[in-house]
Amino acid sequence: MIILATLIFSISSYFIGGLNGAILLCKIKGWPDPRSQGSKNPGATNILRLHSAQAASLVFIFDLLKGAFPVYFAYYLGIPPFAIGFIGIATCLGHIFPPCFDFKGGKGVATGLGILLPLGMDMTGLTLITWLIVVALSGYASLAAIITAIAAPVFVNYIKPEFTLPVLMLSCLIIVSHISNIRRLLTGNEKKIVNWKQ
Repeated sequence: MIILATLIFSISSYFIGGLNGAILLCKIKGWPDPRSQGSKNPGATNILRLHSAQAASLVFIFDLLKGAFPVYFAYYLGIPPFAIGFIGIATCLGHIFPPCFDFKGGKGVATGLGILLPLGMDMTGLTLITWLIVVALSGYASLAAIITAIAAPVFVNYIKPEFTLPVLMLSCLIIVSHISNIRRLLTGNEKKIVNWKQ
C-alpha cells in the first residue's frame, strides 16, 4: 500500500513540479520566454533581473508552494520519511525537467525550499538565513543555493534526523542542476544579483 501511494504521489508531484512559475507568469504577461532571456533560467532570480522584485516574488512563492503542497499532503497521510523523500525529489525533477515545457526548467531552489517546509519553520529559517548570508557576502544567488544545499542535510540531521537521507538526495539533485553555474563561478563568469561595488 505504501509503495503504491508513493508511486501515485511521485507521479502526481512530478507533474505539479512541472508547472513552472516563471514560464507561466511570462505567458500570462505576454513577456518573452525567460529561457531565452537573461541567464535563460526560468526561476525567480532571472525574473528579478529581467522584470521586477514583485514578479520575482510571485514566481518564488508559486514555486515554493508547489514544492510544499505534495510533501505536506504525504506527511499528513503518514507516508514514511524515506517515501516522502522520493515524492519531494519527483516534484523537484518536475521543476527541472517540466514535461509541458520541453523538459527545460529551472534549478529547483525555491521548489526545494518548499519541500523542506513540512520539516518545520526552524529548518526553513536556517536554510533561508544561510542563503541570505551567502548572497549578502558574495552577491551570487547560485553560490548561495549551492552552499545552502550542502548545509541543509546537516541542519536536518539535528532537527529531524529521520529525514536526513531524503534531504541529502534532494541536495545532490539541486547541486547537480547548478553544474553550469559552478563552472562559471570557477572561471569568474557568473553574474551577481547583488554588487556592492556599484
